[in-house]
Amino acid sequence: MDFRIFTEPQNGASYTDQLTLAQAAESLGFTGYFRSDHYLTMDDRNGGIPGPTDSWTTLAGLARETSTIRLGTLVSSATFRHPGILAIQVAQVDDMSGGRIELGLGTGWFEREHEAYGIPFPAKRFGLLEEQLDVITGIWGTEPGKMFSYEGKHYTLTQSPALPKPVQSPLPIIIGGSGPSRTPALTATFAAEYNAGFATVAPLKERLDRVQAACEMIDRDPSTLVLSIAGTTAVGATEAQIDTRATAANSTAENLRHTGFAGTASEVVDKISELKTLGFTRVYFQVMDFHDLDQLDFLAREVLPQLD
Repeated sequence: MDFRIFTEPQNGASYTDQLTLAQAAESLGFTGYFRSDHYLTMDDRNGGIPGPTDSWTTLAGLARETSTIRLGTLVSSATFRHPGILAIQVAQVDDMSGGRIELGLGTGWFEREHEAYGIPFPAKRFGLLEEQLDVITGIWGTEPGKMFSYEGKHYTLTQSPALPKPVQSPLPIIIGGSGPSRTPALTATFAAEYNAGFATVAPLKERLDRVQAACEMIDRDPSTLVLSIAGTTAVGATEAQIDTRATAANSTAENLRHTGFAGTASEVVDKISELKTLGFTRVYFQVMDFHDLDQLDFLAREVLPQLD
């Protein structure tokens, strides 16, 4: 199993907060530090102070201040950036990291943040996502010295030099969601990893079955796709610690035991073991309190060694 840390900086985290957590995760042996791509908090308890940080600006900084941990978005919104620009940004940050970047990309869903920052929010966005994947992979896949052109409903590119290239070839793309048909189809076509969402077990097998069927439809071996799961995390040695961490995540221990990773070390090990039997090989621990480094240490000492 592969274990990563996943954060929500829009709820209130500076770049320094994110750097401290990413470096702690790296030193404790987690394989990735990933962040959401949002410009407005969904947790009104502190209003998101000190304000949002841009995902790819942040990841560029982290790329230069870490050395081994993989970095990326879970997930960037197709409404935020032109795909040609995003292809350049991600390729540049991949170079800055020495080839440690992964791009999670989705349709975007939070209308209020678009209103807050004047970003267009079309009612139908799946076509944007599909064309962005076409453009980004087309730019990266164009041979050096050749040009890339594209004409779609949403984007037109004419004689692009298709530069720069990422260090990784291919750079891993992550697609997630619970859509019944189009999401599995895009996953099978473009993704190195499918993220099935949050760790409520009941619907997961059906989602995985749909993705497997989509892979088989285009003659892709489903075993070439990494299956991952995320979960809001509140773990500890005592019930008081668990409750405190659940409260910091604006939830309860009871709820997170069902929808995320909460409880004692043995409880979390049991849940991840159950997910492993479904085929998941990667876990994102969603950590909501940037200053609670003790929770990362507890995960690294008490949970991960039992899942080797």
